[in-house]
Amino acid sequence: MSSAQDPFYIVKEEIQDSIDKLQSTFHKWERISPGMGDQVHVTKELLANCGSIEWQVDELEKAVAVAAKDPALYGIDEAELERRRRWTSNARTQVRNVKTGVLAGKGSAGAGNASEVRRELMRMPNSNEANRYDQYGGRDDDGFVQSESDRQMLLIKQQDEELDELSKSVERIGGVGLTIHDELVAQERIIDELGTEMDSTKNRLDFVQKKVGMVMKKAGAKGQMMMICFLLVLFIILFVLVFLT
Repeated sequence: MSSAQDPFYIVKEEIQDSIDKLQSTFHKWERISPGMGDQVHVTKELLANCGSIEWQVDELEKAVAVAAKDPALYGIDEAELERRRRWTSNARTQVRNVKTGVLAGKGSAGAGNASEVRRELMRMPNSNEANRYDQYGGRDDDGFVQSESDRQMLLIKQQDEELDELSKSVERIGGVGLTIHDELVAQERIIDELGTEMDSTKNRLDFVQKKVGMVMKKAGAKGQMMMICFLLVLFIILFVLVFLT
């Protein structure tokens, strides 16, 4: 299967696009002055996107783990599996760096300002911030998560159907190969039998020629002339019987 048809690379491109947009938004967030209303909105958007991309990377890692159990079934080797693991690890690191930067806040604003931003987003005490981020992301992304899950299940189903078709094609080719083999064996047997018959016929002709030669020698010239006349008369009689009656 080519990279353009491999579900892994289709999902990989979508995740990479999301990461690129996430980093672009993060750079925009870094340029916003502390205390501005846009900062809260962009921070909320960044955290939600981080949670969504992390979930997609988790699902992609699960798919890689499934493929690693039987690489031959999916038409990939160990080197390809390692490249996929390396990419998912790198993607997770990029998202984690953005999330860490957002939670830490701008360096110039200090830890206190970053805590205020997070409290304003969550509107809950500091002690349970991590759990509330997870709840918020899960609440906002339920629809997206479900659609992504359905899409990936569809891609997996399409891949399974393609593998089934490939398996059927291989079975058909194998059947044709066996049929051709049987025919070749039968033809080889016929050729052997024909060769045996030709050898037998050749031996008989050689025997007849020797006998005729011996008769001709014994009969002499007069006997040969009589035999020729006899054969000529026999030929004329046969010709008359075949063509004139």
